[in-house]
Amino acid sequence: MKVNLISDTVTKPSQGMLDAMFSAQVGDDVFKEDPSVNSLESELAKLFEMEAALFFPSGTMTNQTAIKIHTQPGDQLICDHYSHVYNYEGGGVSFNSAVSCRLIEGNRGRITASQVEESVNPPDFYHSPKTRLVCLENSTNKGGGAVYDFKEIIDIREICDTHNLAFHLDGARLWNALEVTDEKPKDYGKVFDTISLCLSKGLGCPVGSVLLGSQVHINNALRIRKIFGGGMRQAGYLAAAGSYAIQHHRKDLNEDHRKAKEIESVLLTCNYVETVEPVSTNIIIFSLISANSELDFIGNLNQKGIDLITLGKRKIRIVTHRDYSQEQHDYVLTTLAKMN
Repeated sequence: MKVNLISDTVTKPSQGMLDAMFSAQVGDDVFKEDPSVNSLESELAKLFEMEAALFFPSGTMTNQTAIKIHTQPGDQLICDHYSHVYNYEGGGVSFNSAVSCRLIEGNRGRITASQVEESVNPPDFYHSPKTRLVCLENSTNKGGGAVYDFKEIIDIREICDTHNLAFHLDGARLWNALEVTDEKPKDYGKVFDTISLCLSKGLGCPVGSVLLGSQVHINNALRIRKIFGGGMRQAGYLAAAGSYAIQHHRKDLNEDHRKAKEIESVLLTCNYVETVEPVSTNIIIFSLISANSELDFIGNLNQKGIDLITLGKRKIRIVTHRDYSQEQHDYVLTTLAKMN
């Protein structure tokens, strides 16, 4: 049996999604004449009660565009040291926007309002960069799928208002967070200036992310997307996958979460495991005891048909997803338990 738990980006479109893609009405999106793209953007803007939205090829481009919108060269953004915008976007913060990052060591990728307050540079102290933007990630990738307490987000918003800072959410896995909290999409739309949403992770689309914001921000994003090389033509075939996923796949995320919790339970009984991060959504991060090499451990599982990914320093990541069947799940649980 072959099982790929490297990421929730390894999924293939469902038959219903393929049908929606093949029957999509399309046009030239560079001229904003693709009805399926326009429909997806309108649908998401309405869902989050924000003014406008823009479809992108990737989450990285979406985040990088948002950073470019909110900053000027020489500015500084505040984020957790685990943040995707800092660790996994190729240094784009410095290359695309000439902006530096003030890194905060939060709790599993989550920072607090008091930490943000302490990290804001005095605006009249010209020796330090001008603090201009705060970026949060929810749920957190490197933090093991941890989810913010929404009250903390509101408190951070107040700090941003006090210091005239922009507020961006990397919501690559916000769909997962929404399934395990009481908040609605519109609650996030009221708090953040911009939000990036990924469609190719938990929702199972082959490609695509969307940036949400004010009409002014999205007008600016349209130009920046062009500069970054992201203008596409008949993108409606991809946007139709996103619309289908939003309508049909959101509740399926709870099945991913259930399987992740069951993997956590097994790992907690394994004598080769030192620690397991508390599981909230679909990501499991665990550390091996010092006697074990993560590369040897992953190699052993590879021989058994199970693909995982290492985070270094004996840390392993597992990500459940919609193409991970119950049969595969039972095999993984049994295999992990037998490795004791």
